[in-house]
Amino acid sequence: MHKYLVKRILMMVPTLVGAAIFIFFLLRLIPGDICIARLGGTGGFFDEAALTQCRINFNLDQPLLVQFLSWFTNFFTFDFGISMWTERPIVEEVGLRFQLSLQIALMATFISIFIAIPMGIISAVKQNTWIDFLVRTFSIAGIAMPSFWLGILIILAILLTTQWWTGIAWLPPIHYVPIWVDPIHNLSQLIWPALATGYRYSAVATRMTRSAMLEVLREDYIRTARAKGVMEKLIVNRHALKNAMLPVITVIGIEFAFLMGGLVVTEQVFNLNGLGKLFVGAVTNYDYSMTQSLVLLVAVIFVITNICIDVAYAWLDPRIRYS
Repeated sequence: MHKYLVKRILMMVPTLVGAAIFIFFLLRLIPGDICIARLGGTGGFFDEAALTQCRINFNLDQPLLVQFLSWFTNFFTFDFGISMWTERPIVEEVGLRFQLSLQIALMATFISIFIAIPMGIISAVKQNTWIDFLVRTFSIAGIAMPSFWLGILIILAILLTTQWWTGIAWLPPIHYVPIWVDPIHNLSQLIWPALATGYRYSAVATRMTRSAMLEVLREDYIRTARAKGVMEKLIVNRHALKNAMLPVITVIGIEFAFLMGGLVVTEQVFNLNGLGKLFVGAVTNYDYSMTQSLVLLVAVIFVITNICIDVAYAWLDPRIRYS
């Protein structure tokens, strides 16, 4: 197991190098110039000397290979450089938003697990009953309903409900406060986007849990356990559940990694200043350094998540042994 983990960690290097090369040179193919956008964005005039000085300040006058090696080396020493648009350290820009996006991703993942696994198990055990049809309808509705649209419905429901009960329309707070500073303020702001997103992804995990459980419940060792008179509850919990969780864990892990930077529209609906919104702003403003760092950060999250999923495989299924 230890050798496997060391091997997977070493394999992170070529994966991240490939991702870095791809995003670095792909960004250079996009039409536009950060210096022209900065100097002429307000409609003002600037001379060639100012444009040249801007490119020197951001090392854009250097050959592409030199720029890439400098950026990639600094990234793994935790020196992300400065934003080409705001001229603030990227570590500060990302740090302000990372904890918000991480908390939403964790909360949405927990909500997804809390909904998906029990409902998927019940749907599989009660196959073709009214409970099964109800769960499948619930999950199909979640897949068909975009999380941002559900977020709009949640906001409208909050407005109408508070207006009806108290006479004063209430909306979630806009200013982000860490949960260890003010838990009530924090949860009253982030629980709603977490619910909207968690329900959307719980629908996918519910159907995956149901499908995996149905497949496992038809296995020979399950029929043998039933023939021996083992209680159905023990069969489901001890024999079937762990083996059925392998594809579910994969889906949940991938969803968590995606949530770290993919909630652009949901963040816009709830007016959250997370990593997704920062992504859009960086690409729009031709902020190469910010975009590169964000993409590589998400790539690191994906790789680490995949390693954790592989470790969970060995714990869930004793037949899996890494060597």
